[in-house]
Amino acid sequence: MSDKAPAPTPSQTVGPFYGYALPFPQGGDLAPAGHPDTVTVHGWVYDGAGQPVPDALIEVWQPAPDGSRHGAPGSLRRDQVTGAVLGRDGLVFTGFGRIATDADGHYVMRTLPPGGVPYLSLIVFARGLLHHLHTRVYLGDAEGDPLLGSLEPQRRATLVATPEGGRVHRFDVRLQYDGVHEETVFLAFD
Repeated sequence: MSDKAPAPTPSQTVGPFYGYALPFPQGGDLAPAGHPDTVTVHGWVYDGAGQPVPDALIEVWQPAPDGSRHGAPGSLRRDQVTGAVLGRDGLVFTGFGRIATDADGHYVMRTLPPGGVPYLSLIVFARGLLHHLHTRVYLGDAEGDPLLGSLEPQRRATLVATPEGGRVHRFDVRLQYDGVHEETVFLAFD
């Protein structure tokens, strides 16, 4: 046995090891089925070459419309025999979602407007990333928001979803500048 202390090892990429295990059925359906205030947010995840990322994973975290930040224990149904996750119960709002991009790099989430803050918090996992990335989706310009106010207009635009009519918004995540489009603003937490 060596008396040398273990040395730190380099970070490893975060994917695609998660691809088969972390997404779950109805992971993007945060809003209860048929809720009249449901907002749909969809978009694509692009890499630095401007190509869609077909195996990214997006987590969304947000407060409920009343601003509360508690979960809904028991809302994720499991198979009584195998323990496999069957999906949400479709009845309660959880404030948490997990969505895998499809073969075209597209994702869709259905949620309720957040209370107390003008944004949804996203965490992005994708192959080639050494660490997951944090960002926000603003469902409007959010006048007076300190983060948006601190950014140049072209950088601010990477955080604001584009309304597409009705209650549908588009929000693309760009992992890097591709020569045309700005990289999405990502946040660091100390």
